[in-house]
Amino acid sequence: MSGSRSIGLMLTAFSASIVSASIALAQGAPPAPPVQVSAPLAKRVTNWDEFTGRFEASEQVEVRARVSGFLDSLHFRDGALVQKGDLLFTIDQRPYKLAVDVARADVARAKAQVELAQNEVERAEGLTQNRTITARDVDQRRANLNSAIGTQQGAEANLKTAELNLEWTQVRAPLAGRISNRRVDPGNLIAGGQSGATLLTTIVAVNPIYFTFDASEADYLRSSRLAGDIRKATNSQNIPAEARLSDEAVWNRKGQIDFVDNALNARSGTIRRRAIFENQDQFLTPGTFGRLRVYAGEVDALLVPDTVIVSDQASKIVLTVGPENKVVPKPVVLGQLTEGLRVVTKGLTPDDKVIISGFANPMVRPGGTVTPQPGEIKPVVTN
Repeated sequence: MSGSRSIGLMLTAFSASIVSASIALAQGAPPAPPVQVSAPLAKRVTNWDEFTGRFEASEQVEVRARVSGFLDSLHFRDGALVQKGDLLFTIDQRPYKLAVDVARADVARAKAQVELAQNEVERAEGLTQNRTITARDVDQRRANLNSAIGTQQGAEANLKTAELNLEWTQVRAPLAGRISNRRVDPGNLIAGGQSGATLLTTIVAVNPIYFTFDASEADYLRSSRLAGDIRKATNSQNIPAEARLSDEAVWNRKGQIDFVDNALNARSGTIRRRAIFENQDQFLTPGTFGRLRVYAGEVDALLVPDTVIVSDQASKIVLTVGPENKVVPKPVVLGQLTEGLRVVTKGLTPDDKVIISGFANPMVRPGGTVTPQPGEIKPVVTN
């Protein structure tokens, strides 16, 4: 009887313990959610200042004729690439060829007069020994010779002018580049000369090509000091620059700053700057908008993935794990994107435990408790 009573007491105590455990489990907090944490990636990175600007032609000319006449023919296709010296337009040459013939005849006539005057001078100098003619007659014949020489020189100059005008009837490309469409069709009368000449077309040089942008005074001062440091270190004043178009994700176009204007704009407080890029494939076109980044030195920085950055109204926050595994939000100041990671300029330390995975769990919130697990922040390799 006593044995049965002991077994009953044991069963009663066991049941009571189960009930107590169930009550404790029901009253206790849920287990802390697991998260992956990692220290920010410490790395020396290159700083870049980014700008928006426009590509411009390195050279541009308006093609106009130097002589007037009827446009006879054209020798290019609209929008084609042309080389310096290529024939573009031909003006009716017949009047100018006739002018050359007339000028040559004048030169021949002037040469004959010079020969005649020369003979007369030589004959007169021989007669002066016999005093057949006076010294005054000799001087007169020498004057006639000098006058004939001057007439010949004028005729030769007129011939060169006529030949030059004939040469100008062939309008050639003054530089290599891409030509625009023709503005005048053959058969039209065009005006030439230094003023009021008819515009025939335009040509822009696109290799190399310029990228023009406006920089603030602060950017200008920083770049000027950086240029001094580069000059001391490398004996070069060229500041590296990279560009990309609106549909490009990477900065594959390499160039350098080659011009800074001589004064800041008093109204906007900016200064015009320019970078130069090679354009061997002629793909970059003047007038195209793009993004430019200019080398701004190297610094030691902390990097985190963009995915761990949370927006809180106007500020950016990174969740970290603090003492007692509590979630601690830290406001940060962000910089550029480097190797797929975001540079954090302020707000983090190398010892912080940044939550890099698991923060989507609604239980992971500021002040909550988590179970940290080791993770690692790695650069993103891009092709």
